[in-house]
Amino acid sequence: MKIAVVGATGLVGTKMLEVLAERNFPVSELIPVASERSVGKEITFKGKKYKVHSMQQAIDAKPQIALFSAGGDTSKEWAPKFAEKGITVIDNSSAWRMDATKKLVVPEVNANVLTAEDKIIANPNCSTIQMVVALNPLHKKYKIKRVVVSTYQSVTGTGVKAVSQMMNERKDGKSDEMAYKYKIDMNAIPQIDVFMDNGYTKEEMKMVNETRKIMGDDSIALTATTVRIPVMGGHSESVNIEFETEFDVKDIFEIMKNTPGIILQDDIKNQIYPMPMNAHNKDEVFVGRIRRDESQPKTLNMWIVSDNLRKGAATNAVQIAEHLIASKIIAEDKVLA
Repeated sequence: MKIAVVGATGLVGTKMLEVLAERNFPVSELIPVASERSVGKEITFKGKKYKVHSMQQAIDAKPQIALFSAGGDTSKEWAPKFAEKGITVIDNSSAWRMDATKKLVVPEVNANVLTAEDKIIANPNCSTIQMVVALNPLHKKYKIKRVVVSTYQSVTGTGVKAVSQMMNERKDGKSDEMAYKYKIDMNAIPQIDVFMDNGYTKEEMKMVNETRKIMGDDSIALTATTVRIPVMGGHSESVNIEFETEFDVKDIFEIMKNTPGIILQDDIKNQIYPMPMNAHNKDEVFVGRIRRDESQPKTLNMWIVSDNLRKGAATNAVQIAEHLIASKIIAEDKVLA
């Protein structure tokens, strides 16, 4: 297959290339795409060098799939142009997530909604992806009534500039490059993205709205507080879930143990639980600290950790592409006219 990776030189684009290589995705020709200033530069994929293309060059090359991770404005402008030519776009920005005409997909949860007519497919927000992978099997069995989530999110979710800020502060106590208004090392910033009129941040409202759309249930009540912390391995989430029906904690353990894409790490006797440093560069969602909320009935607490650049972005996008091929929505040997 001809595959375009738009934003190939960025943090997520680089991860997309890594994931495509690791998972032996059937790439017959790679078309890396980046901003105009990067056109003509070379990147390496599976030991071979490829020249960076412009957007129009990529469209003219007629890839079957284009993985986008170049920001919302770029996606709004260019994704429709790719789609018009029959190219299936899997977009990692927030541009199309809440568009009623576009599917928002986490393969373990709702890949079944995809059809050949879907030419722009939205990849959800990183913090939403890992949470719904764990919530979905529980919702199917017990029906979720309400979720309260607090996140502890990696600086990699902001980008290279944030990583530089944190590492410079760690080394010298200060940084000339500031991705955040405040120092991030030795700190926690309870703001991710801009504030909305209701006092919540855009990131918090993404988690509310995207969860309902992915799980196909607007009745789920959800409230979120999202926090940036000085780590790099991935995002962590403290999740409190109230169900419609009663549950046995032992059954929750069994469900998590047997859900594809989840690794259960819950051995409190030996102090084993999910942590960002162990989730780093992994594709799975790690779940632990499972326990009943003793303050009210039918309510559960759990701790969810995942690498936000992998499952939270690049891997989820590649898994969507894999599903399109496996379900024959896109044929491997199809060449666009």
